[in-house]
Amino acid sequence: MDPDFLNAFTQPSTLDRFLTEDVIAKGEKRKLIKPTSRNSPKLEELKLFLIEWINRTLKEEHIVVKSLEEDLYDGLVLHHLLENLGSLKLDVDKIALTEKKQRQKLSVIMEAVTKCLQLEESQLKWSVESILAKDLLSTLHLLVAIAKHFKPNLALPPNVQVETITIETTSTGLKTSNAVEYITENKENVEAQSKDDAFDELFSCAPDKLDAVKKALLQFVDKHVGKLGLNVRDIESQFSDGVILLLLTGQLEGYFLNLRSFFLTPASTTEMLHNVNLALDLLAEGGLLNFPVNSEDIVNGDTKAIMRVLYCLYSKYRTKEA
Repeated sequence: MDPDFLNAFTQPSTLDRFLTEDVIAKGEKRKLIKPTSRNSPKLEELKLFLIEWINRTLKEEHIVVKSLEEDLYDGLVLHHLLENLGSLKLDVDKIALTEKKQRQKLSVIMEAVTKCLQLEESQLKWSVESILAKDLLSTLHLLVAIAKHFKPNLALPPNVQVETITIETTSTGLKTSNAVEYITENKENVEAQSKDDAFDELFSCAPDKLDAVKKALLQFVDKHVGKLGLNVRDIESQFSDGVILLLLTGQLEGYFLNLRSFFLTPASTTEMLHNVNLALDLLAEGGLLNFPVNSEDIVNGDTKAIMRVLYCLYSKYRTKEA
């Protein structure tokens, strides 16, 4: 078993529940907020804000929410909330007492939310099963999405992020990967947003310059990891496992990378994600990465995502070298 799994679940009740119940079926993945992140002030602020917002909204219905996990899983509060905010009439009973009825009710609610918010299935950060299972991360993502759609001027607490652990059952046992996930927008990253806009413009409006930028970044990387006997020629494929990104960061920032802390020859997506997450953490700790990055984009070879990360290092050390 991955030791990180036991380290992450420091609360006995959480660990006991996982070990005694069939929480995750074989081949299934589950993403959870780490117990160490559950008590962060920003997360508590967001939870309290959402509870107070729901209670204000549903005051005339005499509904009082005290816990997001315990009071929303059966669909009753979500039903009232959608009817109040969006004047939606859902073809389902408001009160569902059995798990079967609750699952059916949530299915109708989730379908209405997806249609109303015009989301694709791949964009959903919640599901019927996760809400029914009282999953806090899914519940928060759902409520934030509803709030942003129906009340765009609502001043949600910004920059709320949590450390997550993704658990997957495989034929060889449990595998885990760690990440940092934003629940509300990081509005402080004005500079980072301008960089994003620059790369968006590069890809959409100046594709003729794209190869030149790629070449400059690759030459920069090759110059530094070449000292380790490595050659870098392709952005999409050679950065997806996180190894070169880790070695490059170590070279430039002077980090000593213990070979036991990452996978030098990753053999699975989980191991690749571990490497990428570690590299992103190092960049963030060094003050080089001040905007959220989806580690899965890097693993999937997303050119724009990889170039944005590389530019963080390039912009700092190109100036020094000049």
